[in-house]
Amino acid sequence: MKKSLWVALASLLILSAGFVAAAEKKTGMAKMPEHSMYAPADIKWMDAPPVLPAGAKAAVLEGNPSKAGYFAMRLKFPDGYKIMPHWHPNVERVTVISGTIGIGTGDTFDPSKGHEMSAGTYASMQPKVHHFAWTKGETEIQLATIGPWKLVYVNPKDDPSKMAKK
Repeated sequence: MKKSLWVALASLLILSAGFVAAAEKKTGMAKMPEHSMYAPADIKWMDAPPVLPAGAKAAVLEGNPSKAGYFAMRLKFPDGYKIMPHWHPNVERVTVISGTIGIGTGDTFDPSKGHEMSAGTYASMQPKVHHFAWTKGETEIQLATIGPWKLVYVNPKDDPSKMAKK
């Protein structure tokens, strides 16, 4: 009896693996890696999306910010960088890796109404909260949230991607 149970379980596992492989082939679904690691030297930086002012760099570590689902992305900003008041449709989760980023809430850029966050600080912002940001020194943050990622400026004239198209 024991042997037949093991044979049945092994057959079930093999059959299940076949169904998963067939589903991956039929749907184009790729098998996810078991884990990923990035040493700082392995991170591939590129210009940040045009919705951010020029000078920022971005590196996607996991997922795809333009699609539904979880993603993690690093952003690197130069000293004195400013992001005018904006909001996001999903929760924003920010960890400061290096430097200092200030975040304030409201419809007007006013650093006196914000808080500076140094390396190691974590913050989360609920959807549609109007906020702005600035940096002191070169600053790197990690953003983790649910896509698709979108940054909507309170004042559409502040959107650098709209300015570039003129």
